[in-house]
Amino acid sequence: MTPAQFVDTLFTNAGVTPLATERAAAINEFGSATSTAEVAARARALRRVAENPALVQEEFNRAFVLMQYFGYLRRNPNDSPEPGLNFEGYNFWLTKLNQFNGNFVNAEMVKAFITSSEYRQRFGP
Repeated sequence: MTPAQFVDTLFTNAGVTPLATERAAAINEFGSATSTAEVAARARALRRVAENPALVQEEFNRAFVLMQYFGYLRRNPNDSPEPGLNFEGYNFWLTKLNQFNGNFVNAEMVKAFITSSEYRQRFGP
């Protein structure tokens, strides 16, 4: 692969559309090389993709919602009593958190989890 093909594949697999400057910076890790034979350059390019702000935010939000389920409800998001056992609740909260640009306070996530009937039946009065 050429450095550009390699970098484009990394961004595609990450599900992120980089800014032109981000893409160029990752490609520039290869210097004047015409292939991706240099392992260190591949590692540097991979790190640039992995540290992309859009990818970091996206993965942080997914982990944050999962943490809410583990921390407050003590269960996986697709375990009972989840209706349909299909991540519908998880996807709802992930969408809501994304709508609020990762601001869980404005999304009222913690409030919703600790006032939920599931949480109250298990831990509250």
